[in-house]
Parts: sequence; C-alpha cells; structure tokens
Amino acid sequence: MERSLQMTARRTVVRLAMTVALFSAGAGGTLAAAAGISGVVTTTDARPISGALVTLWNEAGNRKETVYTGADGRYALRTDFSGKLNLRVRTPYFKDVTKPLTVAAGDAGAANAAVNFEIEKLSDPMELSNTLTASAHLGEVQWQDPDMRAAFVSECNYCHQMGNELTRTPKDVAGWTATINRMEGYFALLTASENKVIAKTLARDLNGAPVKAIQTYDVSPELARAKVEEFHAGDALSFIHDMFVGEDGLYYGSDEGHDIIWVLDPKTGKLDQYPLPKVDLPEGGVFSGIQLPIGVFTGQHGPHSFAQTRDGLIWVTLSLSSSLASFDPVTKAMKLYPMGHDHLYPHTIRVDKEGMLWFTINASNEAARFDPKTGKFDFIALPHNGFWRAIVDWTFPSLLKAASWFPKQNWHLSFAPHKFTQGHLMMNSPYGIDINPLDGSVWYAKLHASKLGRIDPKTLAVVEFDTPLKGPRRPRFDKDGILWIPAFDDGALLRYDPKSNQFETFKLPTLSPREYEVPYALNVHPATGDIWITSNMSDRIFRFTPATRRFVSYPMPTRVMWLRDMEFTKEGKVCSSSSNLPAYGIEDKVDAFICLDPEGGARDMAAVATAPASAR
Repeated sequence: MERSLQMTARRTVVRLAMTVALFSAGAGGTLAAAAGISGVVTTTDARPISGALVTLWNEAGNRKETVYTGADGRYALRTDFSGKLNLRVRTPYFKDVTKPLTVAAGDAGAANAAVNFEIEKLSDPMELSNTLTASAHLGEVQWQDPDMRAAFVSECNYCHQMGNELTRTPKDVAGWTATINRMEGYFALLTASENKVIAKTLARDLNGAPVKAIQTYDVSPELARAKVEEFHAGDALSFIHDMFVGEDGLYYGSDEGHDIIWVLDPKTGKLDQYPLPKVDLPEGGVFSGIQLPIGVFTGQHGPHSFAQTRDGLIWVTLSLSSSLASFDPVTKAMKLYPMGHDHLYPHTIRVDKEGMLWFTINASNEAARFDPKTGKFDFIALPHNGFWRAIVDWTFPSLLKAASWFPKQNWHLSFAPHKFTQGHLMMNSPYGIDINPLDGSVWYAKLHASKLGRIDPKTLAVVEFDTPLKGPRRPRFDKDGILWIPAFDDGALLRYDPKSNQFETFKLPTLSPREYEVPYALNVHPATGDIWITSNMSDRIFRFTPATRRFVSYPMPTRVMWLRDMEFTKEGKVCSSSSNLPAYGIEDKVDAFICLDPEGGARDMAAVATAPASAR
C-alpha cells in the first residue's frame, strides 16, 4: 500500500513538472545541459493537439531534434544542445509558434523545464495554402490525358519535389516551356508533344490561387514514441545524393554536385569533407555536353551510391566519370577504378556475401560485377526489350560523345530518338539492385521499362519480366528472400516472392484523394522486418508492417523533403539524406542527414519523467 502511494505521488510530481513552467523561456531563464524540456500543446480553446511536431534548434542553427505530442498533447525532449536555442511547434492547419530558451553548457546534471504552447488556427486562405505539402498543390493539376499525367509523374518528379514553394511559382506557357527544356537537359525524357501539353497544363493550374485541399493526417500511437534528428551538410548548391551508415557508426554522404564525400560523427556533430581527386575530364565528366543544373554539378565524378566491404573500405559509384572509387575511412585514402566512357552513369551499388560488388549502369542498360581483390570488372549487357529501346541503347553513348564537343549545349536532344516517339518509355534505365540472401542471386529494377531482372552470380545469365506497376526504383530483400519494391510512378509498394513468382501490391496512403506519392527507395529493418519507405511528395516517411499489412506515416519537421536510400544504425535508427535538387529549395536551404528513431521519443519521455526531483 505504501509503495502504491509512493508511485502515485511520483506520477503526480511528474505531471506537475511537465505542466508548470519552472522558468520563463525567452525571459533569461537558463538550464544546465543535458536538458529535459517538456510541456503540452493546445489550441487557443485549450484542446490538446495530438501528433504536433516539437522541434529544437541548436545555437548554430545547423542541427535540430524533433518529437511528437501524444494524444493528450504532451511532449518531452531530452537534448545535449546548449546555448541560445529555439523551440518550435508545428502542426497542419495551425500557425507555427517558436519560443527562445537558453541552456547552459556544463555537467551540472539533468534539468527539466516546462514549455507549453497555445497555437492558433490558420484563417488566411493563402497562408494556409502555403503550408500544404507539394502533394496537395499537384493534386489540383487536372490532366485530360492519363498518358500525359504518367509522363509528368515519371519525368517531372524524379530528382526534386515538384509542387513546393519554389517549383509551383506561376508561369506562363513560355516560362514553363523554358523550365521543361532545362529539365530535359537533366534527363527528363519527354516527347515534343508531351513538353507542350505539360507546359500548358501547369500554366493553367499552377496559377497561384490558394489550394483548398482537406488533408487527413494519420496520427498513429507509434508517432508519440518517435524522435527525428537532422544534421545540415554542404551548402545551398550541394547535392548529397545518398547517405550511408558505416560500420564505424559514422554517416557518409555523396555530394554528387561538388565531388565531395561528407563524413559526419552523429555523436559530436563534427562534419568533415573529402574531395575526390581531379582527373582529366571537363566539368560534368563524360556528360559535359549536357546542361547540368547551374551551380550544382561543378565536379567531374558525381559520387552517387555507397557499399562497404568486409575489409572496411567504402565503395562509391562515380556517375559522371564512369568510375568506381574506394574510400578508406581510417586513412581517408581514395583510389579510382575507371570503367571506360561507354559505361554511362554507374548507379546503385550493393555487396554480396563473397565480397563482390554489383551495380547498375543506368544510361547504358548494363549491370556490372567488380572484384575488389583483382580490380576486374565484368559488364553484363541487359536485354533491350524492343526495337526502339535497342536503338537508344546503341546510339546514346555516341550521342553523348558528340555532344561533348559542344559543352553544356544539350546538342544530343536534337537527335535523341525519345523526342520523336515514346518519350521515357524508350529507355530501360536499370536502377536499384540487391542481393537475395537465400541464394546469392542478384536482382535489379528497370525504372522506365518497368521490369525486374535476375542475374545468376556464377554464369551471369539474365532473366527479365514485367512488374504489375510502373516505375520500380530501389528494391530491397528481407531476410526471408522476399523482394520489396517501391513503384515510383504508381505510388505503391510491391511485394514479390521469387519462389512463387507472385506479386502483391499496397497503395501508399495519401493525405487527400487527389494526391499521389512517388516512393524513391525503401529498406527492410534487420531486427523488426518492417519496411521503411520514402514518400517525397508529402514530407513524410512510411513504415509498413508486413504481418499486419499496415502503414504508419511519420511527418517530417522540414518542408520539401526528398529522401534517397534508407539506412539503419546499430541502435535501430532509420536514416537518409535530404537531397532535393536544388538544396536551396528545401525549407532550410541546405541538404541534411536525417535519422528517425522509432523509440527515441519514448526514451526522452521516460528520461524527463524520471529525472531527479532536485534537478527540476
């Protein structure tokens, strides 16, 4: 009985500590790091808000931590940030509120402060519209021809978020035509007629009028248990395509635009950069004839995708120089392995149990195997899948070589076959790749041809077949040999069983009926088996539980999120790189490493609630 009374009294003290401010945030109050901050988020009429994002910035403004409120509107955040900080609350259809507070550096022990928020509903239609996700704005675009919509989704959404504040700026037909022409230089594969229709449609429907979409957010119980960390990296023109979690626990980022490998220590926040060595190639590498994004692609190599072998070396595909590189995380030494300029745009890379590296070569319709011990490449020509695709496979390398005589002029577009017929459907585009853990077979996805392929690792024999949905991008196997595939063009998740040759499809949840998602990548959590999927149109990350066939969505604290490969830390965090092209289109104007800890918020809540009473 006495023990029960003590527990009840302790819970009462904890609840009071979370609701009564022990200092005045923004009025000179200070805390000692590490600090616990807790409170409640309510509306102006005292109703608690569930699922609100509470974000804390560090003093430099280049790191932030976010937790979510529970059903009672309460939150708790544990941080090692110190100095003059900012705490913001954000939730759909309400105004952001930010409060300053100060945390004193030192080891004085845990302190706890209550910071409550009362937030006001948005009433101005334009102000409200500007807070809606890109998916809401593109949901207002009315397509008369489903084929035109398909071309737009496939080719105008693939490297950045479309419909955000930067990209939905009203333009006339000439303005949109100029934008689309520029995007075609970045490999948007459109016919001349598709170019014209898309320009007219966007000029008509992205007209600056406020959007009135009613979005419904899924506030699942799991949300209040989660925590998100963000670490800024690079500059406003960086393009950190992929992130990779090394065996050393460090985060690695491939700055495809600036030829830099970024290395972040998430424990200290220390960020280092390692430039790739210069070679005898012009800016843009073997793609120098293409008008690559102005100011972004300033290098020769274009580092893209990572894998790590047992010896600790980190391998990265160099898309623009048709090379592979090794990076020693201990000595920082780099070594280049050129492939020859006929092997265009090496893309996603994985390592098998034998230590062999496998990767796709996107613009040459190839896959490759590389033996790190011998330095030998084996190039695997993949099926052409029809006459017109064969024409593209045969002519594209020659067109690019000829285009390089006229730097950044997009000369190749004048003769590219896709401009006259079939558009993006003329390309094969081998993209993602992974290794079946049961038999070592190598599987890849063809983005534009909408096919899966299997490579026998011993004979290199290839078999391909169609996927039931369009735009398979970066697939991953689970431990049972089931292949999970993001269907980019159709906004869905595919489950494929190689043993039965059976597909199962799951439509990704949208925030309103008119919206769509473009899932770029996914990964399977090694401990839970959950599938973590990028959304890239609605600033969310999806979690799919195979046993229950249930999606959970996690809204992200930064607008204009474009996430790439999903990685896991040893602690169970789910990480990726925020790499919208260009970076200055992101709300924070810069790329970032982003990690979601599914249980981080619950740990923070427990730590704050059980902090010694003397520290409160």
